[in-house]
Amino acid sequence: MEHSAPRIYLRSLLFSYLLSGLLLLLISLALYRFRLKESQVRVCVTLVYILSGALAGFLAGRGFKRQRFFCGFLAGLLYFLVLLAVSMALGQGLNPEPVQLATVFSLCAGGGILGGVLS
Repeated sequence: MEHSAPRIYLRSLLFSYLLSGLLLLLISLALYRFRLKESQVRVCVTLVYILSGALAGFLAGRGFKRQRFFCGFLAGLLYFLVLLAVSMALGQGLNPEPVQLATVFSLCAGGGILGGVLS
C-alpha cells in the first residue's frame, strides 16, 4: 500500500520536530550545566536546523523512493515554513531580517536535500 504525499510529509515533519525538541532540550541542559557562550549556542542551533531538516528529507526520500533530491528539498522547505509560521504566531523566535531568514532557509533546505540524497 502506497502512502499519500501529505501523509509522508506530515510524518517526516513530526519526527524532525521531535528531534528538534530533543536537541534543543539537550542544548538548554548544556547551557545550564556548562555555561556555554552565545557563539557556542548559535553553532548548536545551526546544527539543529541542519540535522532536523536532514531527518525530514531522509524520511521523505524513503517514503517516496524516487526524486529524493526534490523530496528532501521540499521536506526542508516545509520544516522551515512551519518553523517560521509558529515563530511569527508566537511573536518571537526567528529574527525577521531577510539575511537571517535566508540563512535559516538555506540550512533547513540544504539539510533536507542532504537527507533526501542519503535516503
